[in-house]
Amino acid sequence: MTSPLLGEFLGTMVLILLGNGVVAGVLLKGTKAEGSGWIVITAGWAFAVMAGVFTSIACGSSDAHLNPAVTLGFAARAGDLSKFAPYFVAQLLGAIAGAALVWLHYLPHWKATPDGALKRACFCTAPAIRQFIPNLVSEVIGTFVLVFVVGAIFSKTVATTGPAAGLGAYLVGSLVWGIGLSLGGTTGYAINPARDLGPRIAHALLPVAGKASSDWNYASIPVVGPLLGGVLAGLALRVLGVQ
Repeated sequence: MTSPLLGEFLGTMVLILLGNGVVAGVLLKGTKAEGSGWIVITAGWAFAVMAGVFTSIACGSSDAHLNPAVTLGFAARAGDLSKFAPYFVAQLLGAIAGAALVWLHYLPHWKATPDGALKRACFCTAPAIRQFIPNLVSEVIGTFVLVFVVGAIFSKTVATTGPAAGLGAYLVGSLVWGIGLSLGGTTGYAINPARDLGPRIAHALLPVAGKASSDWNYASIPVVGPLLGGVLAGLALRVLGVQ
Protein backbone atom coordinates (compact mmCIF):
# COMPACT_ATOMS: atom_id res chain seq x y z
CA MET A 1 0.00 0.00 0.00
CA THR A 2 2.94 2.36 0.54
CA SER A 3 4.31 4.52 -2.29
CA PRO A 4 6.53 7.58 -2.74
CA LEU A 5 3.56 9.85 -3.44
CA LEU A 6 1.63 8.55 -0.44
CA GLY A 7 4.73 9.08 1.69
CA GLU A 8 5.09 12.68 0.49
CA PHE A 9 1.37 13.32 1.06
CA LEU A 10 1.20 11.88 4.57
CA GLY A 11 4.57 13.24 5.65
CA THR A 12 3.60 16.75 4.56
CA MET A 13 0.21 16.40 6.23
CA VAL A 14 1.89 15.54 9.55
CA LEU A 15 4.40 18.37 9.04
CA ILE A 16 1.62 20.93 8.66
CA LEU A 17 -0.63 19.47 11.35
CA LEU A 18 2.12 19.76 13.96
CA GLY A 19 3.81 22.88 12.54
CA ASN A 20 0.73 25.01 12.05
CA GLY A 21 -0.70 23.35 15.14
CA VAL A 22 1.98 24.89 17.36
CA VAL A 23 1.38 28.30 15.76
CA ALA A 24 -2.33 27.99 16.50
CA GLY A 25 -1.61 26.91 20.06
CA VAL A 26 0.53 30.00 20.65
CA LEU A 27 -1.62 32.58 18.83
CA LEU A 28 -5.26 31.60 19.35
CA LYS A 29 -7.20 32.79 22.38
CA GLY A 30 -7.98 30.41 25.22
CA THR A 31 -5.45 27.67 24.45
CA LYS A 32 -3.16 26.41 27.19
CA ALA A 33 -0.14 27.47 25.09
CA GLU A 34 -1.40 31.00 24.35
CA GLY A 35 1.40 33.57 24.34
CA SER A 36 4.21 31.07 24.81
CA GLY A 37 6.23 32.72 22.05
CA TRP A 38 8.71 32.32 19.23
CA ILE A 39 10.91 29.69 20.88
CA VAL A 40 7.92 27.38 21.23
CA ILE A 41 6.91 27.97 17.61
CA THR A 42 10.37 27.29 16.20
CA ALA A 43 10.80 24.21 18.39
CA GLY A 44 7.38 22.92 17.38
CA TRP A 45 8.24 23.30 13.70
CA ALA A 46 11.52 21.42 14.24
CA PHE A 47 9.68 18.50 15.80
CA ALA A 48 7.06 18.70 13.05
CA VAL A 49 9.77 18.25 10.41
CA MET A 50 11.22 15.28 12.29
CA ALA A 51 7.80 13.62 12.58
CA GLY A 52 6.96 14.34 8.95
CA VAL A 53 10.22 12.86 7.68
CA PHE A 54 9.78 9.64 9.65
CA THR A 55 6.16 9.35 8.49
CA SER A 56 7.10 9.94 4.87
CA ILE A 57 9.84 7.31 4.90
CA ALA A 58 7.66 4.72 6.65
CA CYS A 59 4.83 5.30 4.14
CA GLY A 60 6.95 4.84 1.04
CA SER A 61 9.03 7.91 0.21
CA SER A 62 12.71 7.30 0.83
CA ASP A 63 13.27 10.91 -0.29
CA ALA A 64 10.96 12.39 2.38
CA HIS A 65 11.28 15.85 0.84
CA LEU A 66 7.96 17.29 2.13
CA ASN A 67 8.91 20.46 0.30
CA PRO A 68 8.88 21.33 -3.44
CA ALA A 69 11.97 23.52 -2.94
CA VAL A 70 13.90 20.52 -1.65
CA THR A 71 12.62 18.38 -4.52
CA LEU A 72 13.59 21.05 -7.05
CA GLY A 73 16.98 21.62 -5.44
CA PHE A 74 17.89 17.95 -5.57
CA ALA A 75 16.53 17.77 -9.12
CA ALA A 76 18.87 20.64 -10.07
CA ARG A 77 21.79 18.81 -8.47
CA ALA A 78 20.98 15.57 -10.32
CA GLY A 79 19.76 17.13 -13.58
CA ASP A 80 16.52 15.12 -13.37
CA LEU A 81 13.17 16.90 -12.95
CA SER A 82 10.97 13.80 -13.21
CA LYS A 83 9.95 13.78 -9.55
CA PHE A 84 9.20 17.47 -9.21
CA ALA A 85 5.63 17.73 -10.56
CA PRO A 86 4.16 14.59 -8.92
CA TYR A 87 5.88 15.32 -5.60
CA PHE A 88 4.70 18.94 -5.69
CA VAL A 89 1.08 17.82 -6.13
CA ALA A 90 1.34 15.27 -3.31
CA GLN A 91 3.03 17.76 -0.99
CA LEU A 92 0.51 20.50 -1.76
CA LEU A 93 -2.46 18.20 -1.12
CA GLY A 94 -0.85 16.97 2.09
CA ALA A 95 -0.39 20.55 3.25
CA ILE A 96 -4.05 21.37 2.56
CA ALA A 97 -5.14 18.29 4.50
CA GLY A 98 -2.85 19.13 7.42
CA ALA A 99 -4.18 22.69 7.59
CA ALA A 100 -7.76 21.42 7.58
CA LEU A 101 -6.92 19.18 10.54
CA VAL A 102 -5.47 22.16 12.42
CA TRP A 103 -8.71 24.07 11.82
CA LEU A 104 -10.72 21.12 13.11
CA HIS A 105 -8.51 20.55 16.14
CA TYR A 106 -8.75 24.17 17.33
CA LEU A 107 -12.38 24.61 16.28
CA PRO A 108 -13.72 26.56 19.31
CA HIS A 109 -10.72 28.87 19.40
CA TRP A 110 -11.26 30.54 16.02
CA LYS A 111 -14.42 32.24 17.19
CA ALA A 112 -12.78 33.17 20.50
CA THR A 113 -9.94 34.97 18.67
CA PRO A 114 -10.99 38.42 17.39
CA ASP A 115 -7.88 39.18 15.30
CA GLY A 116 -8.28 37.85 11.75
CA ALA A 117 -4.59 38.31 10.97
CA LEU A 118 -3.62 36.06 13.89
CA LYS A 119 -5.99 33.40 12.58
CA ARG A 120 -4.45 33.64 9.11
CA ALA A 121 -0.98 33.30 10.67
CA CYS A 122 -2.03 29.85 11.89
CA PHE A 123 -2.22 28.84 8.22
CA CYS A 124 0.37 30.81 6.24
CA THR A 125 3.23 33.26 6.61
CA ALA A 126 3.44 37.04 6.49
CA PRO A 127 6.42 39.41 6.71
CA ALA A 128 7.35 41.45 9.76
CA ILE A 129 8.08 44.43 7.46
CA ARG A 130 6.37 44.16 4.08
CA GLN A 131 8.88 44.95 1.31
CA PHE A 132 8.87 42.75 -1.79
CA ILE A 133 12.59 42.44 -2.54
CA PRO A 134 13.83 42.05 1.07
CA ASN A 135 11.07 39.55 1.78
CA LEU A 136 11.94 37.57 -1.35
CA VAL A 137 15.65 37.62 -0.51
CA SER A 138 14.91 36.35 3.01
CA GLU A 139 13.04 33.37 1.62
CA VAL A 140 15.78 32.69 -0.93
CA ILE A 141 18.51 32.76 1.74
CA GLY A 142 16.59 30.64 4.25
CA THR A 143 15.74 28.01 1.66
CA PHE A 144 19.27 27.99 0.26
CA VAL A 145 20.54 27.15 3.74
CA LEU A 146 17.91 24.45 4.13
CA VAL A 147 18.60 22.66 0.85
CA PHE A 148 22.38 23.12 0.90
CA VAL A 149 22.79 21.84 4.46
CA VAL A 150 20.35 18.96 3.90
CA GLY A 151 22.50 18.05 0.89
CA ALA A 152 25.55 18.14 3.15
CA ILE A 153 23.90 16.06 5.89
CA PHE A 154 23.03 13.29 3.44
CA SER A 155 26.21 13.53 1.35
CA LYS A 156 28.44 10.51 0.87
CA THR A 157 31.24 12.17 2.80
CA VAL A 158 29.11 12.72 5.88
CA ALA A 159 27.55 9.26 5.52
CA THR A 160 30.98 7.62 5.77
CA THR A 161 32.52 9.85 8.45
CA GLY A 162 29.56 11.41 10.23
CA PRO A 163 26.61 10.30 12.38
CA ALA A 164 24.97 6.89 12.23
CA ALA A 165 22.19 6.13 9.78
CA GLY A 166 18.72 6.96 11.09
CA LEU A 167 19.67 10.31 12.58
CA GLY A 168 18.83 12.25 9.41
CA ALA A 169 15.34 13.27 10.52
CA TYR A 170 16.65 14.59 13.83
CA LEU A 171 19.42 16.53 12.10
CA VAL A 172 17.04 18.08 9.55
CA GLY A 173 14.66 19.01 12.35
CA SER A 174 17.54 20.69 14.19
CA LEU A 175 18.48 22.53 11.00
CA VAL A 176 14.92 23.86 10.60
CA TRP A 177 14.97 24.93 14.25
CA GLY A 178 18.20 26.82 13.61
CA ILE A 179 16.83 28.49 10.48
CA GLY A 180 13.74 29.57 12.39
CA LEU A 181 15.74 31.03 15.26
CA SER A 182 18.37 32.75 13.12
CA LEU A 183 16.57 33.70 9.91
CA GLY A 184 12.86 33.34 10.58
CA GLY A 185 12.16 36.73 12.13
CA THR A 186 11.75 38.54 8.81
CA THR A 187 9.13 36.52 6.92
CA GLY A 188 8.18 33.69 9.26
CA TYR A 189 10.46 31.34 7.26
CA ALA A 190 8.08 29.57 4.91
CA ILE A 191 11.12 27.99 3.12
CA ASN A 192 8.59 25.62 1.56
CA PRO A 193 6.05 26.51 -1.16
CA ALA A 194 3.66 23.70 -0.15
CA ARG A 195 3.84 24.70 3.51
CA ASP A 196 2.58 28.19 2.67
CA LEU A 197 0.41 27.75 -0.42
CA GLY A 198 -1.50 24.66 0.73
CA PRO A 199 -2.63 26.13 4.07
CA ARG A 200 -3.36 29.49 2.38
CA ILE A 201 -5.73 27.65 0.03
CA ALA A 202 -7.25 25.88 3.04
CA HIS A 203 -7.70 29.23 4.81
CA ALA A 204 -9.51 30.60 1.77
CA LEU A 205 -11.83 27.59 1.53
CA LEU A 206 -12.55 26.68 5.16
CA PRO A 207 -15.30 28.36 7.20
CA VAL A 208 -12.85 29.89 9.70
CA ALA A 209 -14.91 32.06 12.05
CA GLY A 210 -14.17 35.78 11.58
CA LYS A 211 -11.28 35.22 9.21
CA ALA A 212 -9.48 38.01 7.36
CA SER A 213 -8.49 37.84 3.70
CA SER A 214 -6.02 35.15 2.68
CA ASP A 215 -3.48 37.86 1.66
CA TRP A 216 -2.96 36.67 -1.90
CA ASN A 217 -0.94 39.83 -2.64
CA TYR A 218 1.91 38.33 -0.61
CA ALA A 219 1.40 34.69 -1.60
CA SER A 220 3.90 34.63 -4.48
CA ILE A 221 6.90 35.38 -2.23
CA PRO A 222 6.80 32.19 -0.10
CA VAL A 223 6.44 30.19 -3.31
CA VAL A 224 8.92 31.86 -5.66
CA GLY A 225 11.56 32.63 -3.03
CA PRO A 226 11.92 29.06 -1.77
CA LEU A 227 11.96 27.64 -5.31
CA LEU A 228 14.76 30.06 -6.26
CA GLY A 229 16.67 29.25 -3.10
CA GLY A 230 16.28 25.53 -3.69
CA VAL A 231 17.54 25.75 -7.28
CA LEU A 232 20.54 27.86 -6.26
CA ALA A 233 21.44 25.42 -3.50
CA GLY A 234 21.08 22.43 -5.80
CA LEU A 235 23.30 24.06 -8.42
CA ALA A 236 25.87 24.94 -5.74
CA LEU A 237 25.92 21.33 -4.55
CA ARG A 238 26.39 20.19 -8.14
CA VAL A 239 29.22 22.65 -8.86
CA LEU A 240 30.98 21.70 -5.62
CA GLY A 241 30.54 18.00 -6.34
CA VAL A 242 28.65 17.30 -3.13
CA GLN A 243 26.80 14.02 -3.67
